[in-house]
Amino acid sequence: MKKYNVVVLGATGAVGIEFRKILLERKFPIDKIRFLGSSTVGKQIEFGDRTVTVEAVGDDSFKGYDIGLFSAGAAISKQVARRAAESGCVVIDNSSAWRMEPDVPLVIPEVNPDDVDWNKGLIANPNCSTIQMVVALKPLHDYAKIKRIVVSTYQAVSGTGLKAIEELGIQVKDIVQERPVSQRRVYAHQIAFNALPHIDVFLPNGYTKEEMKMVNETRKIMGDDSIGVTATTVRVPVYHGHSESVNIETEKKITPEKARELLENAPGVIVEDDPAQNLYPLAINAVGRDEVFVGRIREDESISNGLNMWIVSDNIRKGAALNAVQIAELLIKKGMVK
Repeated sequence: MKKYNVVVLGATGAVGIEFRKILLERKFPIDKIRFLGSSTVGKQIEFGDRTVTVEAVGDDSFKGYDIGLFSAGAAISKQVARRAAESGCVVIDNSSAWRMEPDVPLVIPEVNPDDVDWNKGLIANPNCSTIQMVVALKPLHDYAKIKRIVVSTYQAVSGTGLKAIEELGIQVKDIVQERPVSQRRVYAHQIAFNALPHIDVFLPNGYTKEEMKMVNETRKIMGDDSIGVTATTVRVPVYHGHSESVNIETEKKITPEKARELLENAPGVIVEDDPAQNLYPLAINAVGRDEVFVGRIREDESISNGLNMWIVSDNIRKGAALNAVQIAELLIKKGMVK
């Protein structure tokens, strides 16, 4: 089997840690591997039977490397992604930097795999909340054409990063031990035992950047600008796993029974939908899993062709690192990596 040289940018962040884990778990065909970081330069990391030292990004960081897995933020990606692609390294970027660029494919392998065919050395990984929703909605859209989506998210703090995970833990301990909350640096308000309808910055239209990501990315991935999408994104005191309440209106009638049948046969989806037995997707059960879980599938009785559902996935895994690695695997399968 041919092996490839892989570089991971942001190797010590929450997604970077998951990149490393998934590459090993899936036995990705690696020859050489390089880890790049900023604050952790010089740190030695065990990777399988190797010890890899974290390096700073330099002019030659990507020369001789075939695949770049990026998760270091939009600002850094804007600086180096094009340069890396020009050096012959196919970049799969997890930040928001390139998602809406017309010449950059925005890819979910279960949904629009053929979009990688027109990449020019740079492929964008969608937003975590968008990925899990679209994986579940694509088979329904193919069958009945979705006209409108209303989504409310309940997003874990791991989506913000390691510092947010730490902050939630500190705040919970403070409250349980009846002490004043001692740390509030990551979020504008206390996150422990709270819900914040505020993810990313607010835009002039009153929506947050996170909400508009879901609107615009969904249309691009589905290849249908006619779909109406409105979103409210909420940060909740959960460590891992995003949950979403999703309502769709379709052109063609689709019953809950038919929706379950379509989803049970959809790649990357597991249906958990037996409320009588208290069976429905839970964030704590999605952690460490590759799939998107769907349940609470029921008719929206307020309109003729409407469905409600509850969608859950591991935001750091399928919502970020796994999707990127799956894109890399897809490129190899298509013979698009030199």
